[in-house]
Amino acid sequence: MSAAGVEIERVSFGYGRTRVLEDVSLSIAKGEFFAFLGPSGSGKTTLLRLVAGFGTPDSGRILIGGRDATKQPPWARNVGLVFQSYALWPHMTVAQNVAFGLERRRVGRAERDRRVKAALDLVGLWHLAERRPAQLSGGQQQRVAIARTLAIEPEVLLLDEPLSNLDAGLRAGVRTELVELQRRLGLTTILVTHDQEEANAAADRMAVLNEGRVLQVGAPAELYDRPVDRFVAGFLGTANLIEGVVEQGSFRAGALALPAPDAAPGRATLALRPQALALQRDGGGVPARVVRAEFLGGHVRYTLDLGEGIALTAEEPHLRGLAPIAPGTAIGLSLDAGQASLLRS
Repeated sequence: MSAAGVEIERVSFGYGRTRVLEDVSLSIAKGEFFAFLGPSGSGKTTLLRLVAGFGTPDSGRILIGGRDATKQPPWARNVGLVFQSYALWPHMTVAQNVAFGLERRRVGRAERDRRVKAALDLVGLWHLAERRPAQLSGGQQQRVAIARTLAIEPEVLLLDEPLSNLDAGLRAGVRTELVELQRRLGLTTILVTHDQEEANAAADRMAVLNEGRVLQVGAPAELYDRPVDRFVAGFLGTANLIEGVVEQGSFRAGALALPAPDAAPGRATLALRPQALALQRDGGGVPARVVRAEFLGGHVRYTLDLGEGIALTAEEPHLRGLAPIAPGTAIGLSLDAGQASLLRS
């Protein structure tokens, strides 16, 4: 199965006066697992459908394997789309569902049978080839939908929120299987999701979209550690967003002060992840008061009051014998400036 890179060049799209995508440019490498991540209405699914050929951009180009596919219909592009709803035919067997796209492409019987078996072997379902979708679990139905797409031997695999219909217990397992399959095939894959954990676990790189624009592109850890703005910081996990001012090479907000030698003077927002804050039970550091303590099993989440209207969330790993700090307790707080991000908005 061959793979192809995807280039999205300054793509804009809308319905009448309603703009859905604005000047989107992305480069997805051959064999890369890439994610479009964003909230509902961000434009991520529309962008995926344009790559698939279900719509034409108002402006810009889409190239697949270096070929301009902007105005090609879906059947002329060698891409495979796995729908959120699986879209399996209930009256057909698993094998017949997988063979459906091959029959439409007039693939010969012998080659069709070979590809069906190969695709079902890849997802571990050949032994269920004669069953019907109603006889399968949700995870098995999703794997049939993936096998049906792989059977046409696409250059690019497109996944439209493929795990959203699975319960939490199945989701992690199917996600792991999907990532392992993609790694084994080396197939260029684009995943659309609103679930940042899903994108973090699966993608080599991802693009965060909001209101039709790409805000930041990079590896999951890079975006989490160094968000470019308030939206990205808040969307990728929990973040403390602290309003303050930069003056004389330092960021200040109430009792908080951090060195910021390279930052321009003026109003600024500091982003800090909860795990970057260290609680000092014996005092020291910035004075704070515990407002709330939530025991969450592996860690305890604290709400802290620093005075002057500053409230922070901190997380501390839970260890046996280490009791949560009671609300109302005065503590100290220390933080590492290297874990903080000054945001542009």
